Amino acid sequence: MSPADPVRRPSSRRQLTDRLRSYPGWIQRALPVLGLAVLMWVLEVIDLFAGGRLNQFGIQPLDPSGLPGILFAPLLHSGFGHLISNTVPLVVMGAMIAWLTRRWWLITAGIWLLGGLGTWLIGGIGTNHIGASVIVYGYATFLVAYGILARRFTAILAAVAVVLLYGGIVWGFLPVNPRISWQGHLAGAAAGVLVAFADTRQARRDWRDRREAL
Repeated sequence: MSPADPVRRPSSRRQLTDRLRSYPGWIQRALPVLGLAVLMWVLEVIDLFAGGRLNQFGIQPLDPSGLPGILFAPLLHSGFGHLISNTVPLVVMGAMIAWLTRRWWLITAGIWLLGGLGTWLIGGIGTNHIGASVIVYGYATFLVAYGILARRFTAILAAVAVVLLYGGIVWGFLPVNPRISWQGHLAGAAAGVLVAFADTRQARRDWRDRREAL
């Protein structure tokens, strides 16, 4: 009688992958939103011990050396209060976008880059802009514009929810506080609208191609 083959237990990584795959599709698509939020918190903790030195890598308008800040600025914050105020709407509206579309990565990248570039162009010379609010404002205007353009019930419902929950962020466009980057808010909002137009156009093209293939 031959000895029994040893039972191979799945690795912890495989168990985690299998568990994630068991979740509904939109939850799987929303997980990167949480990952982005976790990264922001990790960097803020590091910055706490670094004495705030990471914040120098923000967007420095019209300064060529400040262009890399377009990539780093949304991940950096001036304190945990600033971080908390951005984390909640970022996760909520990011999850909405993941629920409505399959292009959270592309939508976020578009808002991130366009909003950052706009901030670099219109921000005050000699200033430093940090914070995820450029993405938060982009998410908000994207969802509202997407609801109007897509004309889907779920998209309209999400747009109404954004207006009810976060309609007060329009005050962030006003230059009333020199410590608040109204330029970043405005640039992020403009980027959200532009990305919504581009995404809706692509979504309609994909729908037409699928319908013609039937």
